[in-house]
Amino acid sequence: MTCTPTCSSSVSKLIRIYYGRRVTKKPNKEHHLWIRKETAGSGKKALRLIDTVSKCPNEKEAIYGALDKWSAFEPEFPTIAAAKALGMLKRRRKWLRIIQVTKWLMSKGQVLTWTTYDTLLLALFMDGRVEEAESIWNTIIQTHTRSVPKRLFSRMILMYDIRHHPDKVLEVYADMEELGVRPDEDTARRIGKAFLAFGQEEKEKYILDKYLKKWKYIHFNGERVRVRRDGPLA
Repeated sequence: MTCTPTCSSSVSKLIRIYYGRRVTKKPNKEHHLWIRKETAGSGKKALRLIDTVSKCPNEKEAIYGALDKWSAFEPEFPTIAAAKALGMLKRRRKWLRIIQVTKWLMSKGQVLTWTTYDTLLLALFMDGRVEEAESIWNTIIQTHTRSVPKRLFSRMILMYDIRHHPDKVLEVYADMEELGVRPDEDTARRIGKAFLAFGQEEKEKYILDKYLKKWKYIHFNGERVRVRRDGPLA
């Protein structure tokens, strides 16, 4: 007697059930609701934060009290919403509010991201509080040392260059050299400019030769062409 494919399948199924080896597909319990939980409604919360601080007078107690109420009923601290709010305030150029919100975050023991530090330094600079920005920068460089990103060095060099402090520019550059942080081209030009302010033309040339790319692109006869930076078409 021959066994048809259907019969063979049924027999195999019965054998697996009999010996307790029936294989059942486990439901996929993995889900990503936690991602939604972290970000759900964070945009609206950020807008509420902005609305909250916008209505407050420029007094520390009033600002902190309003922000405490804003976060009071959250099961977890609304870090994402606060970060989004800072980004919105930056786009609106609300420098004082950025400073107030960031300092409130620090008072709550929240660890600031590098983006938040960068935004804070920019806000302090734009608000004319250079000494305060310098104090925070010194704390950053002493606390984190080798993990400080390039953009924060660039931020401080930009700030000192605009304020005509070539000595401070060179101090930041010295830290970059010590920590092995390579400046971008714009920052390198500002460093070279600082050396030139002290009459050190050779060091300016050294910086530009070291950090500027050997080639650049220009438009020539209606086309984009690659030329040597020190060539006749540069």
